Amino acid sequence: MNPLSFLSILFLLSAYQSPSVVERPDLARFFDEEQLPGSFLLYDLKKDTYTAYRYERCQQTFLPASTFKIANTLIGLETGILQDENTPMKWDSVKRDVAAWNQDHTLRSAFQVSCVPCYRELARRIGRDRMTSFVKKARYGHMDIHASNLDQFWLTGKSRISQVEEIDFLKRIYQGNVPFSERNRAILKKVMLLEDKPGYRLYGKTGWATNVDGTTVTGPNIGWFVGYVEKGDNVYFFATNVEHTSPVPDTFASGRRRITEKILAELGIL
Repeated sequence: MNPLSFLSILFLLSAYQSPSVVERPDLARFFDEEQLPGSFLLYDLKKDTYTAYRYERCQQTFLPASTFKIANTLIGLETGILQDENTPMKWDSVKRDVAAWNQDHTLRSAFQVSCVPCYRELARRIGRDRMTSFVKKARYGHMDIHASNLDQFWLTGKSRISQVEEIDFLKRIYQGNVPFSERNRAILKKVMLLEDKPGYRLYGKTGWATNVDGTTVTGPNIGWFVGYVEKGDNVYFFATNVEHTSPVPDTFASGRRRITEKILAELGIL
């Protein structure tokens, strides 16, 4: 082989090396405090490194639950069904257990209260063909989309995504390596904003899924909190996943974000 060709191959291989992973088993205490087993993954964009608690589990796949609202929002915007963060999302007048869902919303408020019926209606309006096409082009996990589950494939069934894949998707959104316009990615960023502090901005989305076959629970409750932090000239992408068998403790909903923010503070990011 030509020596130059050999050097070129080595250069290409080095350019496509996976980010290094720093395991932090000591982060277990934050999950123990909430009595929620799970795993945590952080990607430092500037250093191109992962910090992980239970990295092996971070590669396992789970139902995306309402973290799919990130992709669903972008697809809704790209297809023109949604115009901007102020697009109305009307209540269908069906009263549900979550009081915040029983009212009209805008895209921004529907995203922030994780209005499941709003996003189920959005998925139906997008349609199976367009939904399948965009999910595939966006390389979003491993979604199992059929006509019969179009408005719930992210909540129950065989759709799966890992923490590594969640972070990869968020990173590609941030860098523009997805089939969505800059304008629509900017609108998503507006609705994802959770905190705007002097030292950082926190963006994120929670999720909660229970795999149910008919009326039978077939697996544990899966909880997510995914997003990113802009701090200085760097961006830190994170994905926290927890699980608990039914009945779940009262802390399950709030614990996802609380665990994450404690870890981000421990790492000096918040």
